[in-house]
Amino acid sequence: MKSYVLTVSCKSTRGIVAAIANYLADQGCNITDSSQFDDLGTGKFFMRISFISEQGVSQNTLIDDFQPVATKFGLQASLHDAEKRMKVLLMVSRFGHCLNDLLYRWKIGALPIDIVGVVSNHFDYQKVVVNHDIPFHHIKVTKENKPQAEAQLLDLIDQSETELVVLARYMQVLSDAMCRKMSGRIINIHHSFLPSFKGANPYKQAYERGVKLIGATAHYVTADLDEGPIIEQDVARITHAQSAEDYVSIGRDVESQVLARAIHAHIHHRAFINGNRTIVFPASPGSFASERMG
Repeated sequence: MKSYVLTVSCKSTRGIVAAIANYLADQGCNITDSSQFDDLGTGKFFMRISFISEQGVSQNTLIDDFQPVATKFGLQASLHDAEKRMKVLLMVSRFGHCLNDLLYRWKIGALPIDIVGVVSNHFDYQKVVVNHDIPFHHIKVTKENKPQAEAQLLDLIDQSETELVVLARYMQVLSDAMCRKMSGRIINIHHSFLPSFKGANPYKQAYERGVKLIGATAHYVTADLDEGPIIEQDVARITHAQSAEDYVSIGRDVESQVLARAIHAHIHHRAFINGNRTIVFPASPGSFASERMG
């Protein structure tokens, strides 16, 4: 029996849930998990349904036969094979804590993705990546060659059929054109709970200001640097007795965890962009283990 995930967004109206449930029942499908949200502010409706095709109806048939329902309610709907791993391209510069964390989670099966490659503008992590039998791509970026470097990156994304790009502390700014082309398919980790300390040495800035909380924010990338729709955040409490070096160490741990959770939400189709915000459905207690391990 095949497992699928159906995601839906549309203008909120009466009868959507019943129509989808009846359609799946008619197709011999059993719903195993369902989440929905009605945004009263925007008038939009979001839904994610996990189900099993108990009669072996193919994915193409399910998609084709669903069209009358989608048309009737004006649904933006996608049907995903729950067992198919998303193709992910990782990007890193010279801070490797997020990269190493993701590689470890991937290796033990806690992050069920297909890593199609790692891109860097430096060679610092080439050996680490190659030792994981993952292709490493060095794309040097300078002020003079930035358009050519980005064109090379886009070619790599197309050739590898990349579905998601993860900026695992990649320190180059992507162009507006790149952000538009990959809208909703690039996730970045920002080294702050809110973008308060920008530029070099953010943790040193936080230390000098005596902050009591440090954190990290994972968000979709837009043309507005570090201001895209937020997927996941977390914080750690700090005391006056901790040093600037402690801030860095604690902050990097938070960054790694937040980025991994954001990727987890995206690859399992639990994150929906809603204007400048996101709707992120939680993994249900009963499905978390199977979702986590793919």
